[in-house]
Amino acid sequence: MTAPTTPTPVPAPTPEPAQTDDLTGVAPGRALHAPVIAWFDEHARDLPWRRPEAGPWGVMVSEFMLQQTPVSRVLPVYEQWLARWPRPADLAKEPPGEAVRAWGRLGYPRRALRLHGAAVAITERHGGDVPTDHAQLLALPGIGEYTAAAVASFAYGQRHPVLDTNVRRVLARAVGGVQYPPNATTAAERKLARALLPEDERTASRWAAASMELGALICTAKNETCHRCPIAAQCAWQLAGKPEHDGPPRRGQTYAGTDRQVRGRLLALLREATGPVPQSVLDRVWDEPVQRARALDGLVSDGLVEPLAGGLYRLPLT
Repeated sequence: MTAPTTPTPVPAPTPEPAQTDDLTGVAPGRALHAPVIAWFDEHARDLPWRRPEAGPWGVMVSEFMLQQTPVSRVLPVYEQWLARWPRPADLAKEPPGEAVRAWGRLGYPRRALRLHGAAVAITERHGGDVPTDHAQLLALPGIGEYTAAAVASFAYGQRHPVLDTNVRRVLARAVGGVQYPPNATTAAERKLARALLPEDERTASRWAAASMELGALICTAKNETCHRCPIAAQCAWQLAGKPEHDGPPRRGQTYAGTDRQVRGRLLALLREATGPVPQSVLDRVWDEPVQRARALDGLVSDGLVEPLAGGLYRLPLT
């Protein structure tokens, strides 16, 4: 005779956890969206690349120029650039050296070459129109994940996480509870940005612009104005008593006496020249010959300067 089986006890159901962002355990991002977007609607700066007439090309130009460069320095160069080259095809017709010349003193002039290369590719592959598809944007020369996401979001209102330095700092403080983000963007930051992204495309693009503006104007790297912040009451860093940064030292921006300064002086002379410049003239811009030669070699290697026969140099024509 078979012994009766003992019923297997059914475990009590596990209570559903409160909905949280999977990286931080804080309330979902939608609690941040409305106040930040409302603040942006009231306080956003009137910048030319945010106006409808800027179009996708104006947005793309601004994104190249604004990398590591403040708005105040970008504005005059941006206006001149768009007046001269209102469409990608207009820039593509010019030699790359003209892009370097027009870049002026914005710094990091390889961005000018990359923007010129992107304009050529847009003209050849997309009929002169900045593509709407994120993957096609990412396939353009000189465009990385950030720029592709920014153009798709700001120019076309699409839903993409846009992680610049300002946004990373806002998320580090408001959600992560730390003063500064890591020196380089991490996979965890990208995951968090995706988790916080609103589902609605229009709201997502507004959130991208609004969180960036909040970091630029209120949640700044130094002298942040928390009393004006629309999410101060929810900010994890504020609630923790604003603890000091205890991670790796922040990287400083040095310039005086560096190869960057020498490169800048060499390029400035070549930009102002109407024709090729002899080596002897370039030698006058910096007294230290080894550093000067290294800087000039670097400019040639980067494609920013073209060497010619007879010891002459010029901005690149091809």
